[in-house]
Amino acid sequence: MFRRKTEQEQNEAALRESKIKELKTLIGQLSGKSSLYCSDACLKRYLEARNWNVGKAKKMLEETLKWRSTFKPEQIRWDEVSGEGETGKVYKAGFHDRHGRTVLILRPGLQNTKSLEDQMKHLVYLIENAILNLPEDQEQMSWLIDFTEWTLSTSVPIKSARETINILQNHYPERLAVAFLYNPPRLFEAFWKIVKYFIDAKTFQKVKFVYPKNPESVELMSSFFDEENLPTEFGGKALLQYNHEEFSKQMNQDDVKTANFWGLVHSNNNQLHANGFSGAEIAPEPIQTNP
Repeated sequence: MFRRKTEQEQNEAALRESKIKELKTLIGQLSGKSSLYCSDACLKRYLEARNWNVGKAKKMLEETLKWRSTFKPEQIRWDEVSGEGETGKVYKAGFHDRHGRTVLILRPGLQNTKSLEDQMKHLVYLIENAILNLPEDQEQMSWLIDFTEWTLSTSVPIKSARETINILQNHYPERLAVAFLYNPPRLFEAFWKIVKYFIDAKTFQKVKFVYPKNPESVELMSSFFDEENLPTEFGGKALLQYNHEEFSKQMNQDDVKTANFWGLVHSNNNQLHANGFSGAEIAPEPIQTNP
């Protein structure tokens, strides 16, 4: 029986490998940053997000490439979004979960701006940064959402929540491992009833509500995080302290790593120059090759 199971796993792995190659052929020849973005691991994530349906994965990936060619997430730098981060409403934690994944802390009650465009730019920057800082054996990040000081008056508009969900699940598929919503107030239920309809089934399963008085949800939280690292706001023992100046220093250092990864020159005045890359990275027509 063990041998049969091993053979089945090998057959499944071979089938998935063939689908990655098929998707690569269908996407066609890419240039510049799009070529760098579409690694085999990337193609695998898009296939997983679409249950290994090559046609649906192709459509999803092409939409992301179009989005990236206009939004240009790899070119966003901290000095452009630091104003959004002054309150620490979203930032990369100084610890990892038990699986070694990067952790983003979100504190929606500390919203400090009105511009949806700037808010999304800030969020995308931090998602890209979280991915940049993933260990080599990890592809996903964890989100911790703290509802301290959250009220309906301080909550993000439905439009902002919808756009956040759209970006995360459509342009960063299989990048989220889990999102813990810690101790949301009852008022949040009305907000959630609307927002949840924008979330696809795969993403929805990754959203976990945690209540301090519910032993099962607390146990689930502890299975992902060491309480010594986990901030007290999430039931742990560590003090949650966001230092904007120190975080800015870290982000500025990471900006150099980002520029190097994408083949961009990061100069002292934060101007980015393409190093052999053109502005639009999507080939106008995929070049078909014989399978």
